[in-house]
Amino acid sequence: MEIINARDEKLELTYPCSWSYKLIASEREALEKAIYDVIDEREHKLTHSKNSKGGKYVSMNLDMLVHNEDDRNFIYEALKQHQNIKMVL
Repeated sequence: MEIINARDEKLELTYPCSWSYKLIASEREALEKAIYDVIDEREHKLTHSKNSKGGKYVSMNLDMLVHNEDDRNFIYEALKQHQNIKMVL
């Protein structure tokens, strides 16, 4: 179990658990390629969140099972560093 302290809110995680990453990219196809590059064929659910007002960015939710803290952080860092992804929340 891990405790995350964000703005004095405590979140207790018991692994494995479902985790959601919000991803922002310039286009959906580039974002989908980045996800494939990072998690390969691992089971996941990708849903559209929204497009920016000017249509320059697309945001999507990636939901998947993470097995432990290292797994969750590895995926986060790998997505964050991918050239096709602008931001990971």
